[in-house]
Amino acid sequence: MTSSLNVPPNAVKQARDVERLIVGQATSDGAGVKLTRVLTQPLQRRLDPFLMLDAFGTDNPDDYIGGFPDHPHRGFETITYMIAGRMRHRDSAGHEGLLQNGGVQWMTAGRGIIHSELPEQEAGRMEGFQLWLNLPAKDKMSAPWYRDIQSDAIPEFSTDAGVKVRVIAGESHGVQGAMQREATQPLYLDLYLPDEASFEQILPATHNAFVYVYQGGLVMGETTVPSQRMAILKNQVDRDGAIMKAQGPTRALLIAGQPLNEPIAQYGPFVMNSNEEIFQAVADFKAGRLA
Repeated sequence: MTSSLNVPPNAVKQARDVERLIVGQATSDGAGVKLTRVLTQPLQRRLDPFLMLDAFGTDNPDDYIGGFPDHPHRGFETITYMIAGRMRHRDSAGHEGLLQNGGVQWMTAGRGIIHSELPEQEAGRMEGFQLWLNLPAKDKMSAPWYRDIQSDAIPEFSTDAGVKVRVIAGESHGVQGAMQREATQPLYLDLYLPDEASFEQILPATHNAFVYVYQGGLVMGETTVPSQRMAILKNQVDRDGAIMKAQGPTRALLIAGQPLNEPIAQYGPFVMNSNEEIFQAVADFKAGRLA
């Protein structure tokens, strides 16, 4: 769903500054899948409503071939965005889908679900991201939900400067994204900026926001954001958006959302509001009540 029309720039009057740069932590998950944890648990309060961002990208099948066998979730949403490669999703609610180049899988774990994400390739590159988006307390025990969004269903547009924008969630330059969420109002953009091109995005002052550069580099105000770095943007009441300029051809994610300002209790794949709710989630899983 690509728009070839030029769109007017978002008129950012005063851009947010970069608060700090974050280096992701190399780790593994599932059956030994190697990845970089960019948004870690200590940053959850600061980047509320986002709980985690993992980046994975490799040409070595040994780094991903085991995939993510059956595992549970409760209390939040997972958003998996595949840049390259193919993974098959199956879950205990009966959903199944193939995640492939440019596509997104959006899953609401709600009161509980068990799912698997397994590669459907034995060679070649696999690259993508998984973002965890919190649910408000009132929705944590909602029914599980799942949607496959194929690449051609993600709205895209190009700016006058040649910046290609994929609008996974939220709204950018008048273009509505593939997904909307009322409570958290997530903005999720995948940006391709040609060398020296600039991009502006209006952001509500109340929203927490960050940029993750996964190819190339950006300049934001007085801060250079190199590849494989996350820039947390300051919360400044007098600032109305973000402005970035590419240093060489660059790809980056711009993510923002309305904080829930609720307690966060996490134990592995369960994210609730209290320890008591976590104990119940573990007990329900052990008793087979998430299946």
